[in-house]
Amino acid sequence: MRDVIKANFARHRDGLAGMLRRMRTRGPDQVQFWLIALVIGALAGVAAIGFREGIALLQRTVYGETDEMLHSHLSTLPWYWVLGIPVVGGFVVGLILWRFTPDGRGRSVAHAIEGAALGHGRVEQEAGLASAAASLITLSTGGSTGREGPVVHLASLISSAVSNWLRAPDITARDLMGCAVAGAVSASFNAPIAGALFALEVILRHFAIHAFAPIVVASVSATVVSRMWSGNVPEFTQPVSTLAFYVEIPAFMVLGLVCGLVAVVMMRAIFLAEDAGDWIAKRLNLWLPLRPALAGLLLGMIATQFPHIIGVGYETTTNALNGHLLLWTAIIFAVVKVVAVAITMAGRMGGGVFSPSLMLGALTGLAFGWIATSIFPSVSGSQALYALAGMGAVAAAVLGAPISTTLIVFEMTGDWQAGIAVMVAVSLASAVAVKFVDRSFFLTQLERSGRHVAAGPQDYVLCTITVGSLMRPRGAENGASDTQSWALVEQGAFFTRGDTLETALPMFDQISGGMIPVVQPTGDDSPPELLGAVFHVEALKAYNRALAQIAEEEHS
Repeated sequence: MRDVIKANFARHRDGLAGMLRRMRTRGPDQVQFWLIALVIGALAGVAAIGFREGIALLQRTVYGETDEMLHSHLSTLPWYWVLGIPVVGGFVVGLILWRFTPDGRGRSVAHAIEGAALGHGRVEQEAGLASAAASLITLSTGGSTGREGPVVHLASLISSAVSNWLRAPDITARDLMGCAVAGAVSASFNAPIAGALFALEVILRHFAIHAFAPIVVASVSATVVSRMWSGNVPEFTQPVSTLAFYVEIPAFMVLGLVCGLVAVVMMRAIFLAEDAGDWIAKRLNLWLPLRPALAGLLLGMIATQFPHIIGVGYETTTNALNGHLLLWTAIIFAVVKVVAVAITMAGRMGGGVFSPSLMLGALTGLAFGWIATSIFPSVSGSQALYALAGMGAVAAAVLGAPISTTLIVFEMTGDWQAGIAVMVAVSLASAVAVKFVDRSFFLTQLERSGRHVAAGPQDYVLCTITVGSLMRPRGAENGASDTQSWALVEQGAFFTRGDTLETALPMFDQISGGMIPVVQPTGDDSPPELLGAVFHVEALKAYNRALAQIAEEEHS
């Protein structure tokens, strides 16, 4: 009986997998794929809600209040409590990452982008789950990052599990990842339009029709789940106000330039802090769990004076959007927030940069608004409008997502009348930021780790093709002679089976022949084992085929 059940289960699974392989054909299969997208979107929405409620539960446990009023509440707690909780939380995070991740680092949106581009539409499971747990603890115990990045990666874990279960081909797995990410963002911000565009703009990085329809279905599905749980309310509220748009447009243009520079400062501060943290950890031979604990200690010390750095920061962001902070308060809060985010990320405590960029943008826009309205009081709108535009501008520059971020700001606030101001600020901030980073914070992270995703498929596809997959075996009729192969090996011109075309093609340019041998190192002083050879023409053909497949996927 058990064998019959297993056989039926496998048959249904293989049937779904076959259906997914035919997903781009017309007819019922496409509709069935949309049903799968609907389910994945709902699961991503549940994951987003569960993550948010988990943070709220832990915050109530350790601090006695949730993020909506946490900053005000912290001023009533003893200083040693505010100081000690981030240390304990950091140490627990360090233990989790030390035990369950190979490199002691959490996983983020950058890894979802890498999974879509280089990982066959999948992300690693165990390290991803550990990262989600670490981020949940970080955001509940004093970390100064955001919850949206971990939720996006958690959604990628869901899509990867479904893709593995269905044995989905790469193009289908990428579309499923887009569905999951769209659902996660939509449920996090109650923003279905922006959630769908975020998945296309940031994760898949194309707007193909075959991906657009299921992603929209998933985004709407997750939004329904979110609204059934928390209602149809915007993430932030803002007072209604009017502005003389045609007169104020130059001011919003200047704000966009300022926000672009602020975004660059934030990103550069994070990367500088990470490098400094790596240097200190290596110099002191620091046990991995102690690194986030020390970061927690620094955060606790800052929080005793500036409690607004603790957690996601929605209370401070809301106060900025409503104009409830004075000029110098907004400036000081912005500076301290950048420092706190850099410490959190450098300490490998987990979390994302979405919410911090929203908070930093709102504070920057509010400070700019105070200055603008004081210089031109008769023609200026409220400071809150500048805070709204600044929030979108900094976030768009950090995320490298001007389209979806603009829509997220609209949907979160429910204020569509300020659309022109937001778009002007977002466009100029994004244009400034790309001059200093590799398109976005996430793509710069990948570039720093040697993953050249920012440059496009012509660069990163080289990393996906191994020499071993193209090798002609030793002794093959059309293979290379041993004499030629050993001559090149003696010159140092050889590959191992796991090398990729990123290494192979430049080496072909340096030698005169049309082939390079592939060897297996023996691990001692004896000569390596000769496995075969890879030919230049076959490497170029494989490269061209891969680029053609990507072009077909993006334009079909």
